[in-house]
Amino acid sequence: MRASKTPTMSSSSSINADEATDEGHGSVVIEDLRKEFDDVTAVDGLSLEIEAEEFLTLLGPSGCGKSTTLRLISGLETATSGTIKINGEDVTDIPANKRNTSMVFQEWALFPHMTVQENIAFGLEMRDVPKAEREERIEHALELIELPGYQDRKVSQLSGGQKQRIAMARSIVLEPDVLLFDEPLSSLDRSLRQTMQIELKNMQEELGITFIYVTHDQEEALTMSNRVAVMNDGHLEQVGETYELYEHPQSEFVANFVGETNFFTGVVSEIDVKTLVIDAEEGDIRVESEKTDQLSVGDSVHLTVRPEDIEIADSLDTPNRWECTIGDVVYKGSFIQYDVDVGDRTFLVEQQMRKTTTPRERGDSVDVGFSVEAGEVILDR
Repeated sequence: MRASKTPTMSSSSSINADEATDEGHGSVVIEDLRKEFDDVTAVDGLSLEIEAEEFLTLLGPSGCGKSTTLRLISGLETATSGTIKINGEDVTDIPANKRNTSMVFQEWALFPHMTVQENIAFGLEMRDVPKAEREERIEHALELIELPGYQDRKVSQLSGGQKQRIAMARSIVLEPDVLLFDEPLSSLDRSLRQTMQIELKNMQEELGITFIYVTHDQEEALTMSNRVAVMNDGHLEQVGETYELYEHPQSEFVANFVGETNFFTGVVSEIDVKTLVIDAEEGDIRVESEKTDQLSVGDSVHLTVRPEDIEIADSLDTPNRWECTIGDVVYKGSFIQYDVDVGDRTFLVEQQMRKTTTPRERGDSVDVGFSVEAGEVILDR
């Protein structure tokens, strides 16, 4: 689906962006939400505000509570405690069929004996939408997902990507205030999944509907979202814009889960305005930080440095520098990934590939280091 070909909805269609942009339309506020299954706490005191028309992704490993949170928002699960508000209305105890939300699942859940039109129309028929309006909504939805004219196709005639688009169209025609996605692209191959990520982002911008998306794939989350909420063990680790999460993680978990990184642990030995000296196992490390006013000499801290921020050369003149030996070398097209051994430590380093780049080899002796601006200090908590 190409953004330049995104269809414009007619004024008679009830699927249009203008109607979806009323102030507060599609806002979700979660307060101290908790869900227990017997002796397992799946969601533990989660509080989160999602703005109207936002594309927010719940990101985290399997079992962190993200899908349960999605099902609680939809009404498919009942909260043990806490509140969920949609458009300012408390819907915590309102059943799923009374909430104006719709869910796209990982499994397409299409009816194989029905045509595309019959599949998309199913929910509309349950809501007693008149036939003429059903057909108009279906036509516009198929244009939106770039499958016009597919009304009479059998589900068995569709590819995996087309089936997933039909599943999305079936939710879109219901005109939800909030559209929920539970890892809908995980069963697609990598190339198609990447294409669908861009299509979903374009679709959300066109419709102006709030999207809440669940995935364990950090690349997918960073590609599509306005903001990402990182979950772990049922609680919220950090929520923010994609750049903020990657560049300024607030916990070791977020730094590790949102991309790859190198960790250093030590004790603050000096503080000079916005500069810290950390006494680490690898030696003194000097870094700039906006958190100096939260620290005192003697405090334990962690430092995260992304692989692309570590330099590698025959000789370096940087404040934080180590002599090392090249270990594993992995060519990844646009960059080369090195494991470099510094004493008992192994650093992960990424070097951008250019035509003039000569890859290092295992066993080479080199310098690695990083500038004072490269790292992000994480407070020990």
